Amino acid sequence: MKTRTKWLVAGTLCVSALGVQAQVNQVRIWAAACANCHGTEGRALEGNETLAGKDKDEMVQKLMDFKSGRKPATIMHQISKGYSDEQLMQISAYFAAQKK
Repeated sequence: MKTRTKWLVAGTLCVSALGVQAQVNQVRIWAAACANCHGTEGRALEGNETLAGKDKDEMVQKLMDFKSGRKPATIMHQISKGYSDEQLMQISAYFAAQKK
């Protein structure tokens, strides 16, 4: 492989890795909006639901139910409407991956 091609491949891999890291950081930013009630990294104080380590699919279903109005809430129905379905899935995956 020519030196120029090697550099192009290496540069493409770096840009790709940066894109993945940027997406991870974006999900963390979205999830940070949950910290006031559900704690940093989803570890809530007493009285609020802990999200860390919960089943991703169950969290997605709850969020979709809040968003559609099927599940009553004081504020979650408003918050969930501010995110796309894909964003809610990514946020749920983030909290599911956190240690309890």
